[in-house]
Amino acid sequence: QVQLVESGGGLVQAGGSLRLSCAASGSIFSINAMGWHRQAPGKQRELVATITSGGNTNYADSVKGRFTISRNNAKNTVYLQMNSLKPEDTAVYYCNAVLTAQAMGGGLRTSNWWGQGTQVTVSS
Repeated sequence: QVQLVESGGGLVQAGGSLRLSCAASGSIFSINAMGWHRQAPGKQRELVATITSGGNTNYADSVKGRFTISRNNAKNTVYLQMNSLKPEDTAVYYCNAVLTAQAMGGGLRTSNWWGQGTQVTVSS
């Protein structure tokens, strides 16, 4: 079974910084893209940033220049460095990973896995 465990959320003042981490574990054969999404109260989940296995990145316009996504392939971990945080960044942040893992019935299966979410609150 695969698990994605996030950490690093919390309460910070506007202008501050936080670093989120998400570690994937289990019977993983390979990890393709990894990413971060967020969901604010009353809003739909939205993409924040993604990173491919080769290190290519993509960001939502609202976080460009403030957030940086990175990954450590040896540790199956993805990070999100968040600087110059704004109250509108307040949300539950979820990591995801498109990965190939051992399937319960045998063989390998590629699917998208999600973490449980971590709360980020930015006060004004």
